[in-house]
Amino acid sequence: MKVLIPFYSLYGHVYKMAQAVAEGAAQVKGAKVELRRVPETLPNEVIEKMGAVEAQKALADIPVCTVDDLRDADAIIFGTPTRFGNMCGQMRQFLDSTGSLWQSGGLVGKVGSVFTSTASQHGGQETTITSFHLTLFHHGMVVVGLPYAFQGQLRMDQITGGSPYGASTIAGAAGERQPSDNELDAARFQGNHVATIATKLAV
Repeated sequence: MKVLIPFYSLYGHVYKMAQAVAEGAAQVKGAKVELRRVPETLPNEVIEKMGAVEAQKALADIPVCTVDDLRDADAIIFGTPTRFGNMCGQMRQFLDSTGSLWQSGGLVGKVGSVFTSTASQHGGQETTITSFHLTLFHHGMVVVGLPYAFQGQLRMDQITGGSPYGASTIAGAAGERQPSDNELDAARFQGNHVATIATKLAV
């Protein structure tokens, strides 16, 4: 049972969440987990001006996701940073290339889920995930979120990401904040939860 985690990460926050999602999914017996990065659309000089060169180097060994990768997966957990309350342009462009999958019904019945990162506490974490779900519904996927069985999203002792729609982290306006232990635990829980459901559906 293959769990695919396609993600886009400019400064590394979504990548760290993706790694935690992968850890959680890998705990499920029989799950084969693969990380993939969606194609970059920004020129190198823009990435350099944005101060993201070092973060991008850390992603260099991760294969670029293809439409065929989606077709071959049993569960797909997408990771995207927020851009004005929606998914980033790189992820949107990648999803817009999946028309052949939609036409053939290639993702119908597969499990789909989403996690994200925002700069601020109310920076569109929920709208990014729920608007992303629209594409998954159009593909006929079985959409899975982050249930309240993960008690960490009820915490009141700290600022934290996470909602019933999916795991999330708060990066800070300058990207200075890294995912907290609670946010990483949410990502692991989500990965495990999605892989468990995918295993049940595959029987």
